[in-house]
Amino acid sequence: MTTSNNPLQPPADAAPPRRHPDAPPPGELLGPHYDQCFACGGGQPHGLHLAARAGEGVSVTAEFTVTEAHQGAPGLAHGGVLAAALDETLGSLNWLLHTTSVTGRLETNYLRPVPVGTTLFLDAHVLAVDGRKIYATATGRIGAPDGPVAVRADSLFIEVKVDHFIENGRPEEVQAVLADPDMMRRARAFEVNP
Repeated sequence: MTTSNNPLQPPADAAPPRRHPDAPPPGELLGPHYDQCFACGGGQPHGLHLAARAGEGVSVTAEFTVTEAHQGAPGLAHGGVLAAALDETLGSLNWLLHTTSVTGRLETNYLRPVPVGTTLFLDAHVLAVDGRKIYATATGRIGAPDGPVAVRADSLFIEVKVDHFIENGRPEEVQAVLADPDMMRRARAFEVNP
């Protein structure tokens, strides 16, 4: 068996992804996993406020509008903000697998500038699963789901236990989440990559 030197390419014997039977149905809005998340939380005034929806199979779609707070060069989205949007969209795939994972590697390709005021439409899907490794890819298109591709990313996520977040997060925020009486909101806070 030959192995690839590309750590973002699944091995030939990796399993195809399987949507968990309890995953949200296609089209359902996933909502933020944590109110203070920069990418999806409503509690961040300059965050992305990215809205993700379950797709078909093991895929999600998402969108966000680039604001003045997201600039790098004058009038254009910062590359790190675009990488964060791709990372959050890829991390949302966890909801369909019913697993908790963190970003192990993210390789982003920037193909065209994204102006302030643009809505970026993102699409991500899992390619394969190999033990604790989840291989996935995403694209971001300008202006429409079939608009020109502006950014692409390939990723490797690593499945972890919730203890990863509890042991490594800032104690005040972790304790606030753990003390929340809403069990569903408490569980969802730890579902997406940090």
